Amino acid sequence: MTFKELHHQHSPLLLPNAWDVASALAFADAGFPAIGTTSFGVAASGGSPDGGRASRQATRALAQRLRGTSFYVSADIEDGYDDDPEYVAAYTVSLGVDGINIEDSTDERLIDPALHAAKITAIKHAAPDLFVNARVDTYWLGQQATVKETLARAHAYEAAGADGIFIPGATDPSELRQLTGAIEAPVNILAHPTLSVAELGRLGVRRISTGSLPYRAAMDAAVRAAVDVRDGGTPPAATSYPVMQERLVRNHRGRRG
Repeated sequence: MTFKELHHQHSPLLLPNAWDVASALAFADAGFPAIGTTSFGVAASGGSPDGGRASRQATRALAQRLRGTSFYVSADIEDGYDDDPEYVAAYTVSLGVDGINIEDSTDERLIDPALHAAKITAIKHAAPDLFVNARVDTYWLGQQATVKETLARAHAYEAAGADGIFIPGATDPSELRQLTGAIEAPVNILAHPTLSVAELGRLGVRRISTGSLPYRAAMDAAVRAAVDVRDGGTPPAATSYPVMQERLVRNHRGRRG
């Protein structure tokens, strides 16, 4: 199955988001056929806050280290890290991934949808087979957060060549039905504790991303493990060192081969 075909199955594609090679390999070993990156996790791992185009170099480095793996990779590239559509296209091609997620906001403000559409068009011209997931940040930022405005942006991005539409922050079932019913491309939303994968599928959602949730949960688990040891509790069960080491060795050998 191609990465694009994974968006047209009976159940939505659940895309976990990794922040480094080890987390991506762990998701792959758990049976996920496609893995995204998280700009928050990538930026935070390097000591930078999310946004502000801080994850540009680290995202490229991670994407390149994931080349040749057995799973599909979709890179979260914020707003493309530039206002120039041609630069964004060139950067995207340099990643060597199967898909990208590109958002229509910069520095927490929505950008002109015509500019975002131009970026999408430039990317598809440079890499026709790349799966472009165009993110609409109306609900995420609470700016122009209506079905009407969200659909206007989504339709502009579809016309520009987007393969999927990502609407983080949309959680109301009635609004999700309206959005998925009016958008031809597969609709992607963030995982939500009150909406199961099956229910989202019934609402017409075709892809579900975990976003930065796994990274944030991993930080909490790491702190709990240290606190348990400090306070005399029972350390949590964890994947053994040999198992994790073997994943990395296997991946390293595969990349060298």
